[in-house]
Amino acid sequence: MHRIAYLTSSYARAGDTFIRREVEELRRRGWTVDTYSIRRSAESEHTSEDILREQRSTDYILERGALKLLAAFGRMSLRCPVRMLRAVRQADAIRWDGLKSCVWHGIYLLEAAYLAEQLVDRHVELLHNHISMNSATVALLASTLSGIPFSMTVHGPHDFLAADQWGLGTKIASSSATICISDFGKSQCMLFSAPEHWDKIHVVRCGLDSAFFDVPASPPPDEPRLLCVGRLSPEKGQILLVRAAAKLRDSGVPVEIWLVGDGPSRRDIEREARELDVQDRIRLLGWRSATDIRHLILQCKAVALPSFAEGIPVVLMEGMALRRPVIATRVGGVPELVRPGENGWIVSAGSLDELSHAIREALCAPASDLARMGERGRDQVIARHHLAVETARLSDLFEVLLTGCSPGAART
Repeated sequence: MHRIAYLTSSYARAGDTFIRREVEELRRRGWTVDTYSIRRSAESEHTSEDILREQRSTDYILERGALKLLAAFGRMSLRCPVRMLRAVRQADAIRWDGLKSCVWHGIYLLEAAYLAEQLVDRHVELLHNHISMNSATVALLASTLSGIPFSMTVHGPHDFLAADQWGLGTKIASSSATICISDFGKSQCMLFSAPEHWDKIHVVRCGLDSAFFDVPASPPPDEPRLLCVGRLSPEKGQILLVRAAAKLRDSGVPVEIWLVGDGPSRRDIEREARELDVQDRIRLLGWRSATDIRHLILQCKAVALPSFAEGIPVVLMEGMALRRPVIATRVGGVPELVRPGENGWIVSAGSLDELSHAIREALCAPASDLARMGERGRDQVIARHHLAVETARLSDLFEVLLTGCSPGAART
């Protein structure tokens, strides 16, 4: 079977379970997958043995140090001077304005030289990158230096919010294939690329494995509890959950909200909870392992995610797979997953009133209604987000790329 390499900006962390599942499933299908990462994730995200195992086998490029990266740059310059000149010009062409960008893209070029040397020496046939920002720049340059084709998975929303800054259109044009995790994501990649490259764009959805599908059905708990999982960051909108808790309290509706994750919004969330006097209703649990998250989902009536921008959140799939309805906003690829009245509630992003109303309905709904919505959600996730099925699509596409056929011939 073929040897491929995966690259991300920070691999094997609590928030990249989808990528790790994909790597593991590809290996199960016979692919040799080497993993590379620009940097190592924070220690707070080392939540399970699965993460630590992946970290032990991952090559962290920045940990090699400046001297080794410079040495690799020198060797690749001597080894393939024409490709190096092309890569230098490419780095200059895709950078944004300003001195800072020159420095960053110089660093990306050093990282790419090290990665390219490793790919060539290890006889890697394809480089696949997840998320089309900084690591995709490194992947693009490494592909130019090594002559090894690259593909990438575009997640959103950040890929689209700064598409011009990160040269998304150029990367799509240079890639052998661009994978999107939703139809919405595909439309955005089409928006930022020329029509002659649209046949390179494919949809392969995020997938869940048997760890979620094999869990026996359990009734929703009596406690008025919701779970929100994700990086605590502005685009996730978790502060709205704090305000919704206060609004519901003032109208006599009890609610408890568990927040799993960490990030730059943590202090703002804590301050908001103090100012609104709902500290007893908001629990910040930090990063948790995938196993812990499964247990936490089962202890809640519903999973809530009040995001302002999204790709398509895996945690909503996880909640639905475990037969819990979800509350989410009408952004990104979420409407492809959440069907109002069938498996959850969709509200307008930023609307405290709509979010509070949806939470009230979820907390006050009869257990039989929640169970019915949970079953419908589970059926949809099995039908559209099964890891084995989606990874088979990706595997087929990689096979097509490596056998020299047109990418447009792959299954979508």
